[in-house]
Parts: sequence; C-alpha cells; structure tokens
Amino acid sequence: MNFVPNQGCGVSVAKISPSQVKIGYFIQLPVNWMKHPFLTNKFKVENHEQIAIIQTLDLEFVYFFPDKSSVENNDDAAPASELAQHASELRYQLEREKNERIEQAKEQRRQLQRTEKAFEKSMVQVRNVMSKIGSRPLQAVDEATELVHQIADTIINADSLVLHLISQANKEQESIYFHVLNVSVLSMMLAKNLGMTAEQVKLTGLGALFHDIGKLKIPTQILRKTEALTAPEANLLKMHTRYGIELLKLTESFPKTAWPVVEQHHEYLDGTGYPMGLKEAEIDAMAKVVAVVNEFDNLCHPVDVTKARSPHHAMSYLFKTMKGKLGANEMGQLIKMMGVYPPGTIVQLSDDRVGLVMSVNSDQLLYPNVLVYDSQIPRLEAPVISLQEGKLSISKVLKPSALPQAVYEYLNPRAQVSYFIQGNERK
Repeated sequence: MNFVPNQGCGVSVAKISPSQVKIGYFIQLPVNWMKHPFLTNKFKVENHEQIAIIQTLDLEFVYFFPDKSSVENNDDAAPASELAQHASELRYQLEREKNERIEQAKEQRRQLQRTEKAFEKSMVQVRNVMSKIGSRPLQAVDEATELVHQIADTIINADSLVLHLISQANKEQESIYFHVLNVSVLSMMLAKNLGMTAEQVKLTGLGALFHDIGKLKIPTQILRKTEALTAPEANLLKMHTRYGIELLKLTESFPKTAWPVVEQHHEYLDGTGYPMGLKEAEIDAMAKVVAVVNEFDNLCHPVDVTKARSPHHAMSYLFKTMKGKLGANEMGQLIKMMGVYPPGTIVQLSDDRVGLVMSVNSDQLLYPNVLVYDSQIPRLEAPVISLQEGKLSISKVLKPSALPQAVYEYLNPRAQVSYFIQGNERK
C-alpha cells in the first residue's frame, strides 16, 4: 500500500490494486468520469458487484481513503458465475442511470442558456428605461411597466419557479442596472410568497425597478467611493430616496401606489431608517418587501467588492443582525424562497466534491442544481448535477476564498450574482 500526498488537505490517501478493494472501502477511480459506469469518481464500496465492475476497468490502481473507510463483511460473495451475472446487471443499471443524469444535465444547461438570453433581453430594456427617464419619462415608465408585467406574469402563473444564477460579466458603470433588476425580480417572488395580489406583485416589481432612480442625481464619485463616506457625503446619498420621488413626479404615469417603495425602502421597523424615521406600522407593505431584498443584494454587492458576501453568508448575516429592523416574516419567506443554499453558494457535497449552486427549484429547495468541479472535464463542459434525496447532498458551505486557485478559476464564483427565473406553467 503506497501512501501519496493529497494536496495538503490533511486526508490520508493510498494507492491500492483493484484486487485489494473491499466492501466498506472509500475509493477514488483515477480515470475520466465518462470511462466508468459509476455516478461519481469517489464513493464507498457497498457490495461485491461493485468490486467486480471496478476490476473490469483495466486500472493499475485506485485511490484508497482509510479515514473514510470501514471494515465490512467481505465473506458473503456469490459464486463466480452468479456474481458476474449480478455485476453485469448492476453495470447496466448504473450506465442507464448515468446516461439519464447526463441527459438531465444537458437539459439543465439548455434551460440556463434560455434563461440567460431572457435575462440579457431584460437588461437591455432596463438600460433603455434608465437612459430615458430624464428626457422621455412617459416612454420610460411604459417600457418599465411592460417589462415588469412580463416577469410578474411568469412568477404569478407558475406552479413552481426555478431561480437561476446568471453568468454575465458585470461592467462597473452598469452595476446599478444589475442591482435594480435583481431587486425587482426577487421582490416580486417574495411578494407572491407573502400572499400579495397580482396587482401588488406588479406594483412591488415596478417600485423595485425604480427604487434607486434618485441615485442618478448623486455624484458618481460618491456612489463608487469604497472608503467610509464623510458625514456630508452620507447625508447627500440618503437624499436619493427624495430625489427618486421628484423624478417620478415628472413622469405623471408612474402609479402613486408604488411611490412608497421608492421613498421608504431604507426605513427600518424600529424607526432608525431614513428619510423619515418611520416605524413598523407606518411603513408600506411593499416597501418592507423591497427593503429586505435590497439589503440582501447590497450585502452580495457592496461598493467595496472585497467585502462582498456569498448569498448564503449574506442571508445568515441578515438574520443575525437585522432582527427588529427588517420584517421577520419577510426575511423568513426570503430564505424559504431562495433555499438554504441560494444560487451562487459554494458547497462541498457528501462525496467530497466541490461545486457552485447554479439554480434552485421552489419545490425542492434542499436539492439544488450544482456545477461540479472536475479537473478531468473542461470547464465549459462541467457537469451540472441535480442533488437527490438519499443519494447526494450538501455537507457544508465553503467560502470562495478557501478554494484552491484551480478550483476557484474553474467554478468562477461571480463577483456579480444576478438572478433570473424560469417558470413551470400551470396546465
């Protein structure tokens, strides 16, 4: 048994012959994922049939992990002819399951591509709206309303929603566009989950799309300043809520029922927010929804990118530090909506593989779709796997900074975490 270094992670690993493999051994196959029938390269051997299959793979050795292995009863093997038959049947079953998983992954990639195209189309519309708000405000509001209603109809009419992570490059000067679209989409999802009417969902989305419109009147150097703002700068930035209402008054067609979202999205339940220091009963219900989503997205995308939190850690921070300031019901529904592992979260799976959560289905929040790191598969062809109850699960969340450089570059955790939805329509 030859022990080999394992990249300094503290786990003991050895090379053994396939003939030495026993039930209870945790092993890794040193071969491309496509050249064996098992779902993963790393697994615990459960029966003699698996051993028989491993021994047909023409491998010089397999990696053996003593610390993860156990000693099982290895004396109850069937006669050779019967074992060969069982192994053949198991191999056929494994290959069929694996092919189904591959087809499933291809369909997930197609869904992601369709969703990314829809997202980019929406981003073009957001850019157009923001560029027209000063010169052609009526047209800007009409176009924004059309965009919001399209997205809202998908959210409202779907039996379930798939929330996708969008892999779009972010230009610094366009960060506000990504932010307002993110906040609008997530706010409409949250409004629906809170039981709001279809009209309220759409008004919430429209208000969220314009919630930071007043920042168009704030100097760029203040908006992009990474060090602490001076008191005068901070006070000027806080004026963006009032400036937003002033701009919307020029449009005439922007619904007044959505004004509170723009004016109150920085108000806190305990009265410590701005601009009016309102307390819980005085704050508009739609503004409370947008306030929660806005805080979450700002934690993921602060001006100083070195302070950005992953979606999972941003969610945890909200719950720990914002109790009494943001609505408990709204925060509780947010985590129910996005899952314990929101898209953009780096995770370690139960088989020790590392991956990036790409999407979650509202019907299966504990079993998201994960892009998995595999050094033997090109990054653009990396498998996106659906976790399944009783088979493969998430063991823990990892910080992007803790990843080895090769894994980080492969998974490419987004500096800009953008979300878009795909609906499963009612039939």
